[in-house]
Amino acid sequence: MPKTLPVIDMSAPVCCAPVAAGPISDDDALAVAMRLKAIADPVRVKIMSYLFSSPTGETTSGDLAVVLSLSESTVSHHLGQLRNAGLVTSDRRGMNVFHRVKPEALQALCVVLDPNCCT
Repeated sequence: MPKTLPVIDMSAPVCCAPVAAGPISDDDALAVAMRLKAIADPVRVKIMSYLFSSPTGETTSGDLAVVLSLSESTVSHHLGQLRNAGLVTSDRRGMNVFHRVKPEALQALCVVLDPNCCT
């Protein structure tokens, strides 16, 4: 039976010393791993790419479903995983839900993995 990972609050960007700074705590390692797990899917990588490249910086799950050739429910599932990891934010406007990347969350993750990546 696979090991179940604990549920942790990932709404804030990951915040810990860079992994290159030395051994990190179990809690910090879990926080980093859960965020990496959330984007470790080709569809989610494509969603992030489309969100970043959107002229307005945001788009709806319906629009993403069309460009990805997936059902809207599948796209919504993937967006939920990204949202739970704190990498995407969503807000409802009328009948539509608009999604956008939280760049500060991705930048924080990059800095944790490589403190020189954003210099």
